[in-house]
Amino acid sequence: MPNFFITFVIMEQTETYRIMGIDPGTNYMGYGIIEVVGREVRSVVMGDIDLHTMSDPYRKLRYIFDRVSRLIEDYNPREVALESPFFGTNVQSMLKLGRAQGVAMAAALTHDKEVFEYAPSRIKQAIAGSGSASKEQVASIIKRMLKLEYTPRRLDATDGMAVAMCHYYTARTPINIAMGDKRVKGLGGGKKAAKGSSSWEAFIKQNPDREVK
Repeated sequence: MPNFFITFVIMEQTETYRIMGIDPGTNYMGYGIIEVVGREVRSVVMGDIDLHTMSDPYRKLRYIFDRVSRLIEDYNPREVALESPFFGTNVQSMLKLGRAQGVAMAAALTHDKEVFEYAPSRIKQAIAGSGSASKEQVASIIKRMLKLEYTPRRLDATDGMAVAMCHYYTARTPINIAMGDKRVKGLGGGKKAAKGSSSWEAFIKQNPDREVK
């Protein structure tokens, strides 16, 4: 028994893999990829997929699929984590954002990657310690956490990286299993945001680039 435990710990410390995080959007889709080497984490790439000049919604979906597929092929993450959609009364906005998320999921699943979802408040809680943290607060913490020397043009990129880091923090390690695995796998894993539909309306007002009018 002691020998097995020692062997397991060594494997955990030397394991190397990558996690891709995606912050879905219909104008800008943020993404970030981290590499985990034992207990060390570093940034591999971070950016956003620019969709705001495309007027055809179906062309957007095809572009999302192609770009996410290319990122997966180029960086080969082991797992892909996405921010789950908000739930609110703006049905058209929810539909557009849900489609974007679904296409990104399909790209990951096509490449045989495991897919996980996290509610927006869960991601903010994991990064900033508060489910109501602002995008600017999350970006600042991500920058310090990963020792980044630059700030991306749009905060969608740091939001994508935050999804990857949230997944890393709730990874299936022996300690997290003992405490209760918080990861949500597959479709429908998102949880309703605080204050229901009002949180969705506030989000759209604060982030107009995330919605196609």
